[in-house]
This record gives sequence, C-alpha cells and structure tokens, in this order.
Amino acid sequence: MKVEIFDSAEAASRAAAACIAREARDCIAARGGFSVAFSGGNTPAPMWRALANERLGWRDVDVFQVDERVAPAGHAERNLTGLDKHLLARATIPAERVHPMPVEHDDLEAAARAYARSLESVTGRPAVLDVVHLGIGADGHTASLVPGDHALNSDDRDVAVSGIYEGRRRMTLTLPAIDRARIRVWLVLGAQKSAMLARLLDGDRSIPAGRVSHNHTHVFADRAAAGHAAQT
Repeated sequence: MKVEIFDSAEAASRAAAACIAREARDCIAARGGFSVAFSGGNTPAPMWRALANERLGWRDVDVFQVDERVAPAGHAERNLTGLDKHLLARATIPAERVHPMPVEHDDLEAAARAYARSLESVTGRPAVLDVVHLGIGADGHTASLVPGDHALNSDDRDVAVSGIYEGRRRMTLTLPAIDRARIRVWLVLGAQKSAMLARLLDGDRSIPAGRVSHNHTHVFADRAAAGHAAQT
C-alpha cells in the first residue's frame, strides 16, 4: 500500500484524479479500454472535477458504480447524481459506457445479479475492474459494506444488496469484486476520518475498510485525515 499525504483536500483530490488518469492512459494504450468504479458521497466531487479536466480517450472508458442508494432517479441522495454533475456532464463519455446501478428495479436482488453480469460483459469473467475508487466512513464502512450487514460477508457474488443503512437500502460491490481490481484508489479527507484511516492503514479487520486488500493500493489523504500519520 502506497500512502500520500497532502496539505489540502483539493491537492489530495487532484493527485487521486491524476493517478486514475495515468492508469486510464496506460490501460487504453495497452488494451484499448479502461474500466473504473466510483464510490459516492460528497468527498469525491473535487476529484471528479479534476478528472474531467484530464485529457483522456473518454470514448474508451467504462464507468461503473461501487455503490448506490435505493432512491429515485435524480434524487439528491443518489451517488449517480453527484457523479453525473461533477464528472459525466463534463467529460465526453459515451452514454453506453456509463453503467448506473439499477436501484430503481422492483426486484433488487435480480437487479444486483444483472449488474454483476454487466460487469463481466465489460471486464471479463470473473470481473476485473482496472480501478476501484474507495472512501471510508466515520464508522469504518467502505462502499456500502457497513458493520454488521450481511453484504459484508457476501463472498459468492460480485454485487449485493444491503439492509437499511442511514435510512436506505444500498446496492454495492462486494469485497471479492473490490479485491479483484487491478488497483484500488482510496481518497480520505477530513479530521472526522482520521481514526478510521489509521485503522485502515493498520489492516484492522474489525472494520469493513480494513478487510480490503492492501495489494496494489494507493491512498490519498489530506493532513486532517492523516492525523499523526502526517508526521511520518
């Protein structure tokens, strides 16, 4: 695991975007395509804006979601809403290469299975994403893999549906799908994440984030999130 600490959230976000862009260029040059799955929330917005400004062969990029809240299209709580505003509306990614999680489906379990098949159709079987972007919550969750939820232990599927968390069910990539990615990029910002970032770096498996593989992993954090690690 490589860890980089920056003086500001903006600088960490730009560095994370540059890392993803480098991987995209390399994959497109080597194989003609690049696949990435983005986590949601408020943290990635500046990273997405910086990424949209990168000069990439966007027509060769497939965008997936790491997780999504079960809510109507366009809802403020949908991760896709922020992703669309800050990245998809700014970059020239063909619509057919954007793969939203189908959380509006009446049968969420069937929708999760369908999303797993769409992953495989683009990235192979088993699905191997080029980059998975992750964040961490103040409770140690990542993606929508939250403490105590059955989805955290789903090791026989790539996409699962969680129970209710903060008022909504979620669809999420599972640990096997996340660990199988060629590279994991963490963006961790803010003092409220400091304790959990330290536990992530220590490989504390008592929190969901600590169960994610450290291999081929790059962590970008600001000094507020890094806490004492900023001094090392």
